[in-house]
Amino acid sequence: MRQVRDWTLADGSLLLNFSDDVRSVFERNVQVGDLPESGGVLLGTVHERGLLVTVATTPTRLDRQLRYLFERLPFGHRAVAKRKWRQSAGTTRYIGEWHTHPQDIPVPSSIDLDEWRKLAKKRADKRPLLAVIVGRHGLHVELAHGNGHREQLTPYID
Repeated sequence: MRQVRDWTLADGSLLLNFSDDVRSVFERNVQVGDLPESGGVLLGTVHERGLLVTVATTPTRLDRQLRYLFERLPFGHRAVAKRKWRQSAGTTRYIGEWHTHPQDIPVPSSIDLDEWRKLAKKRADKRPLLAVIVGRHGLHVELAHGNGHREQLTPYID
């Protein structure tokens, strides 16, 4: 399945772009058969009206991967984020989280929503968290705010 590259909010106030590398990580981790959930963090750059997501970490041996659960432990993901931050002189930063669901068109669970709200609330820069679920035939892409407000993005058609 080929993932959509560009996404936007309904009012056009934000444009999101997934790099080819990130889309490749998503495609390699689509949950087919009996594969467990996968996931990681999303890193990239913040621009005036957009986000460019350039890195998606992949599960480490320390993460918990079950058929219907992915628990990301911070160790390996945090190291990648810190390295990218230093290498980019502080321009590549933590943007959000991604994981898979064994659904054709993924829908966030109540556990997902609660976790995203907690992570968004903890963000030092107070920006919303980019939350992505990779399904077998599509993505769920949203911004999760620390106050519980959610904004779903849709594919951008030029």
